[in-house]
Amino acid sequence: MRQTSLIGEPDRRAKEPLAWRMAPRNLDEFIGQSHILGDGKLLRRMIEADQLSSIILFGPPGTGKTSLAKVIAATTQATFERINAVTAGVKDIKAVIEDAKNPLLTPSGRAVLFIDEIHRFNKAQQDALLPQVEDGTIVLIGATTENPFFEVNKALLSRSTVFQLFPLTQADILQMMDYALTDKERGFGNLSIRLTEEARLFIANVSDGDGRRALNALELAVLSTSPDADGNIIIDLETAADCMQRRSINYDRTGESHYDTISAFIKSMRGSDPDAAVFYLARALKGGESIEFLARRIMICAAEDVGMANPNALLVAVAAYQGAVAVGMPEARILLSEAAVMVATSPKSNASYVAINEAMSDVEKKRTGEIPMHIRNAPVKGMDQLGYGRGYK
Repeated sequence: MRQTSLIGEPDRRAKEPLAWRMAPRNLDEFIGQSHILGDGKLLRRMIEADQLSSIILFGPPGTGKTSLAKVIAATTQATFERINAVTAGVKDIKAVIEDAKNPLLTPSGRAVLFIDEIHRFNKAQQDALLPQVEDGTIVLIGATTENPFFEVNKALLSRSTVFQLFPLTQADILQMMDYALTDKERGFGNLSIRLTEEARLFIANVSDGDGRRALNALELAVLSTSPDADGNIIIDLETAADCMQRRSINYDRTGESHYDTISAFIKSMRGSDPDAAVFYLARALKGGESIEFLARRIMICAAEDVGMANPNALLVAVAAYQGAVAVGMPEARILLSEAAVMVATSPKSNASYVAINEAMSDVEKKRTGEIPMHIRNAPVKGMDQLGYGRGYK
């Protein structure tokens, strides 16, 4: 569905979630992402000058992608439109384009279109934007939690600037929570809330860089805690832990987090760091990664990186693969951990790996010559008379 504004109605504000209410209204209120929004940085200059070109905002949930769109909506003189790729289709895109071309609806002849979760658009939907993005009628702001180099078609990507947003730091989230507790207009500044330091740090840590998750937990803690006799809402560590439940795992078996985690897992084994190897193994298992896939990677590392320095590592890896597949989760984690630690702590030699690669290259690129007669086989009587196998010892 199309929306012409990201700003909620004043009379609805009390019903809106705390994370939505506390979204920054301008760049000075924006917390985090200083690498693209700090003083003098490109994106900040573009927003302040109202000279946006098409951009793709790429980062995990709760890092400020939609908040940036709200800031742009509040500052740009161009017509601002928003659609969500989950519910929108080509028809919605064409309607925005027609409005952008209408001089009465868009006097500037230029519209800013924010597409949330743009990675959910298929190729045809993305292609529908190309002509107007190309000629500047539409300034695209695409937001995605997936790596756009995987999920956005190259034609649209080449017409946009990609800005990556990173998980918020603990200091960022603490600052965000403090604002929410003291803001009398949008936050809880009119309430007497005592958030213990242990609870404050716990929420900031377990939210894992997700500002929305931290504010949601804070809101739940406040709304579900009855005031004491003095009217104070006291949020201790136990209450905070109950509201956070458990840490969410940012892992997509088909997306960038899959490739990043597996790369880190393999390089930790190769780099002889068993602690890191087990950590990334746990991260992949918690994210639902296939135990067969993980076991195959351990076997490959045992052969490629450990090699002849410790041939037993491959035996352990193969046994772990067979055992893990046989028993399944959760016990498979033990076998995989044992094999990963074995590979990580073993001495390393990639001589066999290098040797077969060089031999394959020779076979492909160089003249291979004839197989010497003395090591040829002579299965049929009479071949030995032609020299097959003659002289072999």
